[in-house]
Amino acid sequence: MDPEAGDGIEKVTETWPTAPKRPVSKTHGQACLVHIYPTGANMGSRYPLGGNAVVLGRGEESDIRINDHSVSRKHARVEPSGDGYYVVDLKSTNGTFVNDVPSAMATLKDGDYLRIGNCIYRFLTGGNVEAEYHEEIYRLTIIDALTGIHNKRFLLEFLDRELARSARHRRPLSILMFDIDWFKAINDEMGHLGGDYTLREIAGAIKANVRREDLFARYGGEEFALVLVETNHQGARELAERLRRLIEKKDFEYEGKKFHVTVSVGVSSTAGEETLNVTELVRRADEKLYEAKHAGRNRVAG
Repeated sequence: MDPEAGDGIEKVTETWPTAPKRPVSKTHGQACLVHIYPTGANMGSRYPLGGNAVVLGRGEESDIRINDHSVSRKHARVEPSGDGYYVVDLKSTNGTFVNDVPSAMATLKDGDYLRIGNCIYRFLTGGNVEAEYHEEIYRLTIIDALTGIHNKRFLLEFLDRELARSARHRRPLSILMFDIDWFKAINDEMGHLGGDYTLREIAGAIKANVRREDLFARYGGEEFALVLVETNHQGARELAERLRRLIEKKDFEYEGKKFHVTVSVGVSSTAGEETLNVTELVRRADEKLYEAKHAGRNRVAG
């Protein structure tokens, strides 16, 4: 992506769409944007919204400055209006999205996700923003903001509890480790925004096929994990194969370019008869995952 993406956008000042002018609501000041992605020093930062428009962008003149080359110098503007707030895209290079829907102008509702380039914010408003903010901060400790599934921290805690239950009751437990094949090539060809799109699409497809009692999580980077409660090794392998085929057949399309993606899967199981810790069970699944990689990818091992 061009590091200077967005240069010159600020010169176009008269043609930006503008939210309807209405009396400012008395509730303004009880709303904020919370930075939830990418992770790092800015995660959890809160930006209060009041009665004035707020510009988000990479330029120094922006009210909320975002130091990311996927963001235009003047990327989007959040405007107050009589019934709340609107977001207006300022003809940015990479677009403005509300709940993953591209939006030239859209009303923001409590809990909406606002994506500016590679960065994601949560819009909070209402009578108890402070409580909602603290709830969102807790949520960030257990949920991966990009994909909306659980994160590695929550996964390991869940797996530790389920391993203890498996050993206590001598019940089966399995884990699948997924890795996206040739993910670097996807990033190189379509940029990190295309890579993020791929991660979200895969996470959504798999999550839709997971039982409520199981746990699907992003383990890190392009790697995911699925903990299968009360599932023996054969059942885990069968599910792994179904999910592998699901991804293989899925159509992906980003910025008009259609493509396909495959995953490799490693399977590890216990019948509860041996003493295992979380590290050992995950290590076994990872070893099988790399067996699948080395055998040619797009396959299940274990």
